[in-house]
Amino acid sequence: MSLPNPAELISQMAIRLEAYLAKRGISEPRYIGIRTGGVWVAQALLKEMGNNEPLGTLDVSFYRDDFSQNGLHPQVRPSALPFEIEGQHLVLIDDVLMSGRTIRAAMNELFDYGRPASVTLVCLLDLDAGELPIRPNVLGATLSLAAHERVKLSGPELALELQDLAL
Repeated sequence: MSLPNPAELISQMAIRLEAYLAKRGISEPRYIGIRTGGVWVAQALLKEMGNNEPLGTLDVSFYRDDFSQNGLHPQVRPSALPFEIEGQHLVLIDDVLMSGRTIRAAMNELFDYGRPASVTLVCLLDLDAGELPIRPNVLGATLSLAAHERVKLSGPELALELQDLAL
């Protein structure tokens, strides 16, 4: 399977995101990347859009519903939101949407900071393996993988790698 070029996806996503926000009359959104891959995607997207707004970062480790099963990842860092959440139009950015649980955790955390006016979800890839009714408003590409396959994004230069868990 050939993986899409992340730089091309980012370019297309920037155009679609600007159109999406314009259609809804959102002129000053606040951008938030989900650590780690979502932050890399958010940085690339903001650069492509020529946007110098501050970028918020979320580490949703404590909000995941599998926290008690999987424990704490050794590289957990605090979330950093350099702006108010209450009443703001947020653009939440992640790299790979799989089950939807990371996005659910991110929204739970965001609502602990306040009630946003809206949340727009942007994802580089959707693996079409949802367990929750969560779909991105702006998407780079959808991939259908075998049960033993995963996609890993490395960064911050945004390179995609197909991993075979069966090996």
